[in-house]
Amino acid sequence: MSVRSMNLYGMTRLLLEEYFVSIDEKKFKATQVFEWLYQKKVKSFEEMSNIKKEVREKLEHDFTLELPKIIKKESDVDVDKYLFELGDQERVEAVLMHHDYGRSVCVSSEVGCNMGCKFCESGRLKKVRNLEVAEMVGQILAIEEESGASIYSVVIMGIGEPFDNYENVTRFIEIINDAKGLQIGARHITVSTCGIVPKIREIADFPIQINLAISLHAPNDTLRSKLMPINRMYPIEEVIEAVKEYIKKTNRRVTMEYILLRDVNDTVECAEELARLLEGMNAYVNLIPYNETEAIEFKKSKKSQIDLFYDTLQKIILG
Repeated sequence: MSVRSMNLYGMTRLLLEEYFVSIDEKKFKATQVFEWLYQKKVKSFEEMSNIKKEVREKLEHDFTLELPKIIKKESDVDVDKYLFELGDQERVEAVLMHHDYGRSVCVSSEVGCNMGCKFCESGRLKKVRNLEVAEMVGQILAIEEESGASIYSVVIMGIGEPFDNYENVTRFIEIINDAKGLQIGARHITVSTCGIVPKIREIADFPIQINLAISLHAPNDTLRSKLMPINRMYPIEEVIEAVKEYIKKTNRRVTMEYILLRDVNDTVECAEELARLLEGMNAYVNLIPYNETEAIEFKKSKKSQIDLFYDTLQKIILG
């Protein structure tokens, strides 16, 4: 098993057990290492005092313990935005949100993004590469260290399309959900996708029953294709069918995310169409006010229009 220079934060407990077996050590040492990393939060192998010296030296030879470097932090009411520099000098962002029930982190899964959603600032940056598992775990650990507080929930909704980095994202989920890892419950982990249909079906069989969110943002193909190029590959009908299969298989409610753009997708007609599209589904609609940027022409919907859109949805859905 070749693991030289691999970041240890990228190893699931199962992979670490396999590593210890490969060097003729007992696999329970993987649990000990996880406890040191994620519960006692040590930063060096030397601190793992219940592991014999020669094993610690072997670990230090084969692995690194590096976290992404925080190079900028911006704070607003109940929100802290972190800019990270990675080992190859690429940069990603994560956001810490302070809620009454605990702290939530929105993590990035890629450097850049190839989905090209017209309203998305990070979508203007072409994908450079997938984030490694350790770089995603590291966002949480670095924020915990800087903020001095534990993380209650995780949303994979930052830069990048999580299902475009499926293997690393699911391994990341295994680590943060692990009872000896960060112990973040499955119900407190959400993955947001713009609608990669094959992966929606695949995540239905994932043993950890996380929350699934679909970035919908339009109720028909004509409008959605203008806003989200991915719709030309996976049109709404296919996305909705995959979501229905997911719900049937997992018995889990799915969140439909809908950013309201002024005079684009916030009309009463769009609300009526959206209600009909989701009729009978175990789905929750999350209406999101648009965050305007200078580089993109879209504007935030007026409050009166947001209220009208909401009331229209409610009236139709509740009958």
